[in-house]
Formats: sequence, C-alpha cells, structure tokens
Amino acid sequence: MPRPKAAHVSAPPINLDTKLRPTQARAQDTYEVVLATAGEMLRTMGFEQLTTNAICKKAGLTPPALYRYFPNKYAILKALGERLMAEQDQVVLAWIEDGGLDGSGVDDWLAKSVAIQRQMVDIILNFPGGAAIGRALRAVPMLQSLRFESRDMVADRFFQAICVRYPDTPEHRLRVATRMMVELSYAASEMVVEEPERDADYLNYEVCLLFALYFESFKSPPPEPSPYAGAGLQKQ
Repeated sequence: MPRPKAAHVSAPPINLDTKLRPTQARAQDTYEVVLATAGEMLRTMGFEQLTTNAICKKAGLTPPALYRYFPNKYAILKALGERLMAEQDQVVLAWIEDGGLDGSGVDDWLAKSVAIQRQMVDIILNFPGGAAIGRALRAVPMLQSLRFESRDMVADRFFQAICVRYPDTPEHRLRVATRMMVELSYAASEMVVEEPERDADYLNYEVCLLFALYFESFKSPPPEPSPYAGAGLQKQ
C-alpha cells in the first residue's frame, strides 16, 4: 500500500517584537549597546552572517542579557530599521512643513529637492550599518512592511501638500505622482549609498530635475477626459 503523504506543517512565524522596553538606566544601556554593536557589525558583514552570539561576543554581553530584550536577530534589525526610517521620515516631514515644496520656479524647487535628497543619503551613511540595514529591509520579506509603511505615510503627506499647489489636477493623478516620487527618491538614495563613488551628485541632481520638470507640467490644464486616455490606460 502506498504510504500516506505527510501533512505539510508550516514553520512558525518569526517573532519580530522586542520583548521588553528598558526603563532603568542600566537596562537602557544594554539595549543601546546591542543595537549599536549590531549596526556597526553590519557595516562589515552581511545580515545573513550576523548572529546573536557574535553580537554578544563583540559587545561583551551574555546571551541572556541580549535575549532579555530581543528574541532573535530579526527583531534587532527591525528595531534598527524603525530608527533609520523614523530619522529619515522626521527630516522629510519637517522639510515639507518648512516649505520644501514651495518655490518661484523650477530652479528654486530643484535646489530645495537636491538639498533634501542629499540629506537622505547622509542619514543612511551616518547611521551605524545604514546601508546594510537598507539592503536587509528590501531583501527580508518579513521586514519589507517597515519600508512600505514609511513610503506610504510620506507619500500621503506629500499628496496633502501638493494638492494645495495644484488644485486643478485630478486627485488620483496627484496620488500616483507622489507615490512615484517617493519611491524613486528611495531608489536614487539607495543607488548613491551602494555606489557613492559613481557620480552621486549627478544622480541626486538628475532625479530631482526629473521631479521638478514633471510637477511643472501640472500647472497646465489636465488633458480631457483623463490624463490616461491618450496612453490607452484606464484609471484604477
């Protein structure tokens, strides 16, 4: 008789939540040492090679001290990713609030955009393990939501500000445009971080010029009946 097939058993989900949030100074020091050590180690090794034992050895901690706060290295990376994305988000949102999208013309808007694009790159480069953290957030499926949540939140804030500048442009077109702008900004930053010796300033400039000229076109009356009609597309 043929043997019955074994039932497929799914692997349990990996816990990404920090176990405890330290409240006392000594505990806070331990928590920060784990994150700082992991970030520095990511500068020289890939996420796949990073282990909790290696972090403990480098930081001079016992494994129980680390596991008191983090169940695994994925939870450590999540905490680092949240900090990196939050630092970038705060700077971008402040830039919007300070009039980053305002300007008298393409040149003015372009200069402001290049400045914030460079600042985003600097944040990644100055954050311990920033480039490696960015790569891991893109590559590890369970952590990709951090990047998506940040992207969608920033795109929504851009949309709210852009609506004021282009009140005659259809809302769905502005939403697509702002999502696309944020995604391309992320991609350009990642390109510069990964290959800083390859025309970083030119890349920052060109992607910002693309945005400046693109949004300048929104000042003209939108095509009728839909900006997608001429391309044979339908609004989703």
